[in-house]
Amino acid sequence: MFELDKKNFNSEILESEGLTLVDYYGDGCEPCEALMPHIEKYEEIYGDKIRFTSLNTTKARRVAISQQVMGLPNISIYKDGARIDELVKGDATPHAVEEMIKKYI
Repeated sequence: MFELDKKNFNSEILESEGLTLVDYYGDGCEPCEALMPHIEKYEEIYGDKIRFTSLNTTKARRVAISQQVMGLPNISIYKDGARIDELVKGDATPHAVEEMIKKYI
């Protein structure tokens, strides 16, 4: 999974083409940690159709705020630089994430 940061977020997400999943997580976020192995498994399955990335919001708060990420975990899908869907907090279950991925690939 490609690790985003405040320096590369714009070029890798907002200025990119195609489909990209962003896993927004934070230090000490237990639901984020529980979800991450599932996201990594989905990358193995769907990684040829959608790009998988992650952003540690603890280290990139301004980026998270600019993207209106107000709760964690947050799994967002971007298409051609625009967010087209997201799952937040309790809605970000492994099953729901996989269903969201399937909807766009």
